[in-house]
Amino acid sequence: MSHAEPGRDCALCPRLVAYRQANRTANPDWFNGPVPSFGALDSRLLVVGLAPGVRGANRTGRPFTGDFAGVLLYQTLLKFGLATGAYGANAADGMGLHNTRVTNAVRCVPPGNLPVPLEITACNPFLVAELAAMPSVRGVLALGGVSHKAVLRARSLKASHVPFQHGVLHELPDGFLLADSYHVSRLNTNTGRLTTPMFEAVVEALIARLGLR
Repeated sequence: MSHAEPGRDCALCPRLVAYRQANRTANPDWFNGPVPSFGALDSRLLVVGLAPGVRGANRTGRPFTGDFAGVLLYQTLLKFGLATGAYGANAADGMGLHNTRVTNAVRCVPPGNLPVPLEITACNPFLVAELAAMPSVRGVLALGGVSHKAVLRARSLKASHVPFQHGVLHELPDGFLLADSYHVSRLNTNTGRLTTPMFEAVVEALIARLGLR
């Protein structure tokens, strides 16, 4: 765990604290805390999601692990050599990441899996610290519009600097790369808004630009 991680009992967001306590009471064997990032700090790529899912990362303690969203994400990372082992939907599956780190714009699970703007803002300093603690990071894969805006804020850019657009690879003023994809949620994949080939195309284009292939 790095200095970029909030403490287990982070009290910045009252609504999320209350929800955390309710989950701890109802499911004492779950992780039920701010979910730490997964992957090495010397990675060149950072994947930024929205927030932990209540039965996914909030339960397992690893981003995108234990719910449907993790299947597409980690299977894609495995396909392109950014992960090793196999995704087993739990933090003890032995899967590792290669030159890739995974985190969320909001570290605690929100009710309904949807954080409010104040919570996104309150958690942004952890993303700032995350990026600062990654000396080799050269690009971010933002999953969804909220994550896109959170990354821009963390890079001291206005949300209007570049609009979120699936499949677009933005080069920020300092040469940092920001790739946009629709979130790998069950809703997006079930409705066809995001297909496996669509997501793989975004990842492949970004890692080509980062020299990871």
